[in-house]
Amino acid sequence: MSDDQLTTADAVRPLAVVTGASTGIGYELAKLLARDGFDLVVAADRPLAEAKPAFEAHGAQVETLQADLSTEDGVQSLYDLVAGRAVDVLAANAGHGLGRGFLDQAFDDILHVINTNITGTTRLLHLIGRDMRARGRGQILLTGSIAGLMPGSFAAVYNASKAYVDSFSFALRNELKDSGVSVTVLMPGPTDTEFFHRAGQDDTAVGQSKSKMDPARVAEIGYQAMKRGDGDVVAGLGNKVQAAMAAVTPQSVLAEMHRKQAEPKGSIR
Repeated sequence: MSDDQLTTADAVRPLAVVTGASTGIGYELAKLLARDGFDLVVAADRPLAEAKPAFEAHGAQVETLQADLSTEDGVQSLYDLVAGRAVDVLAANAGHGLGRGFLDQAFDDILHVINTNITGTTRLLHLIGRDMRARGRGQILLTGSIAGLMPGSFAAVYNASKAYVDSFSFALRNELKDSGVSVTVLMPGPTDTEFFHRAGQDDTAVGQSKSKMDPARVAEIGYQAMKRGDGDVVAGLGNKVQAAMAAVTPQSVLAEMHRKQAEPKGSIR
């Protein structure tokens, strides 16, 4: 190999794929990866033009895709954009919330949450995870939630979808334990992003709370856990306490506790 070829090979940066990267935790994860020398393929269901320069400022080559990752076509378009390149990190962060009572929600909205949080995430991991396993290396970071540890009155579908993500991550990590591919699940609590507004939860106690965590801090906690190869991490001391309590508290009590946080103000009980 010539000196020029060696220089070119040495210059190749690792590649990370980040979903839900337009704002919030996904945006912060993409910045962390760019800062650490990764090139990026980033996707979101909203425009990424404003986010892209923040990633490029760290020297990353950035490809963007605006797509609905709740659909098979959306996930396939993201996988096609990767175009057979080795993905070193997959940060599967895309997710949607949905507030209000289950029977008061439009069923199309319910399906969109399920298909984004569960079906789309699972499909993407199946595609990229297989490639990682074939190469014998890679790191997967899933954004779960402490919401998955408790029944979500007035966010029933969302919490159930995050219970899937949390459980799925532990199972996949075990299956891949001897493969060279690590799986980490980040379980944040309420975070100061557009999540609650998009979920229609502005008029709830949790939506109006001033104690939500900074998404940059949440992303940093998850990112460092992934780099260490940890299986899971709960972001924030208060959320760690809440997660520990959820393990020993009756489900009926947890459901009532969640109701007090997520029930729209003025609802008829």
